[in-house]
Amino acid sequence: VQLQASGGGLVQVGGSLTPSCAASGSFFSVNVMGWYRQAPGKQRELVATITSTGITNYADSVKGRFTISRDNAKNTVALQMSSLIPEDTAVYYCNANVLVTPVTPAYNYWGQGTLVTVSS
Repeated sequence: VQLQASGGGLVQVGGSLTPSCAASGSFFSVNVMGWYRQAPGKQRELVATITSTGITNYADSVKGRFTISRDNAKNTVALQMSSLIPEDTAVYYCNANVLVTPVTPAYNYWGQGTLVTVSS
């Protein structure tokens, strides 16, 4: 299973970006998908998650500004980020909880990370 993230970049304060991530490989199903971020000198933190049925969860710091969505048919997840502020600068990692087979435990996979830089 591989997660390939894309769509990061440099944006000014108040701007928008929509990174996306695709899961590929051989697997049975994808459960929760999500985005985490790690700023320089800080621990990785949850940004947003979405279940296969569309239930979402957001960090308080991004509520009202970020929207997570997924396409179950394509096994992709996107993070629409708006009203960006310098504190959003970080490497953003996608995550997916994947059932490789129906009888093995689910496992968390991580993408390689995509850098988002918000300049003031």
